[in-house]
Amino acid sequence: MKIENYELKGTKLPIITYPDPVLTAVAQPVTEFGEPLKKLVEDMLFTMYHAPGIGLAAPQIGKSIRLFVIDINYEKETVTNAEGKAVTKFTDTQPMVFVNPIITGKSGTTTYEEGCLSVPGVYEEVKRFETINVKYQDLDGNEHTIDADDLLSICIQHENDHLDGIVFIERLSNLKKNFYKKKMIKEKAR
Repeated sequence: MKIENYELKGTKLPIITYPDPVLTAVAQPVTEFGEPLKKLVEDMLFTMYHAPGIGLAAPQIGKSIRLFVIDINYEKETVTNAEGKAVTKFTDTQPMVFVNPIITGKSGTTTYEEGCLSVPGVYEEVKRFETINVKYQDLDGNEHTIDADDLLSICIQHENDHLDGIVFIERLSNLKKNFYKKKMIKEKAR
């Protein structure tokens, strides 16, 4: 669901990094819709834009629920405000919210270099479905479907993986997966 007339506001939340257990747990369905959910989405979008990222799933901010936000179109630039202070300006925002998403159809394959806010500094080619169909709910609990391809398809699949307890390095070869797992565990221990 696209949010019309979006206004960037909210609180920046800490992003959980691998190997935190919340990232490998299967998230629970959202059952309560209302103001607390809308506030969470507002904060998630604010966090995503400032990270910066193009998607953020609830487990990445420590909430094990089936919810993610995406915006693959926005532009970010640093400008000087009237006080002479550098500030970040976001334009062309087109945020989308997916509650309790289910991928109901998929076809074709594509490869894309992915990164993840929960696995900082790691970028690898990941094989995904080229086109998908997704059934999901909006912030009021209404059901929708969307056909997605290209970057939107890849992003939805990446964020949906988070809801299933899968971090993108799990989609790599065993050699690369083990290398990054050991590296991230070692860095977390420091």
